[in-house]
Amino acid sequence: MTFPQMILLFVAAVFGGTLNSVAGGGTFITLPALIFTSVPPIAANATSTVALWPGSVASTWAYRRELAVQKRGLLVLLLGTSLIGGILGAQLLLGTSQSTFVLLLPYLMLMATVLFTVSPFITKMLRERSTGKTERSWMNWAVMAFAQFVIAIYGGYFGGGIGILMLATLAIMGMENIHEMNGVKTLLTTCINGAAMITFIVRGAVFWPQAILMVVGAILGGYGGAYYARKIEQKWIRLFVIIVGFSMTIYFFVRP
Repeated sequence: MTFPQMILLFVAAVFGGTLNSVAGGGTFITLPALIFTSVPPIAANATSTVALWPGSVASTWAYRRELAVQKRGLLVLLLGTSLIGGILGAQLLLGTSQSTFVLLLPYLMLMATVLFTVSPFITKMLRERSTGKTERSWMNWAVMAFAQFVIAIYGGYFGGGIGILMLATLAIMGMENIHEMNGVKTLLTTCINGAAMITFIVRGAVFWPQAILMVVGAILGGYGGAYYARKIEQKWIRLFVIIVGFSMTIYFFVRP
């Protein structure tokens, strides 16, 4: 890792941590930066997950009040399916050849970017129908657990856009308070990424010099850069992420 590469990765992690704390989409910055610095795509995905995970833990703590009112049984069920699905997704990624993942990467980036682009409209729709709590049957719990299991596998494999997928699933299953939904979504995302991260570490898929450097940058971005980023209208930050996401998608489609 050369000095210019270190600077690029650190700056990318700062931006990624900042974006995740105010709008999301940090992966659109950190993953390409790792690939640009000659980290193999699968290892880049694993290393990016490790780099950005501490920020998601902090976000979960911020939603502790919303999580405290949730049914313990449902949370345990969803956490269990998230944990298993995240591990399976990570194992699936590590079992994928580099050439296959390179072919899949632009499509994964495209799907994640589209989900990020439409997420405000979906969130607005969910907020407008937010009227309170709805009792959920055991059948709903089972369907929700299965949907979360599928989302968790995708999350462990790549992860872009899982937040909006979870919000949509929670809404369909009867959860109506948008703040509580965001709390549950953040907790489950942290669990999925944590399970994938442990799998990546155990399997030796993480490039540690890059990961440690980026963890520091992501923490600084999440806790320091976000202070300044919040002074900018979120629509401009989201526009920046969308432009980066589509630009990186196009790049991965046309790269040799």
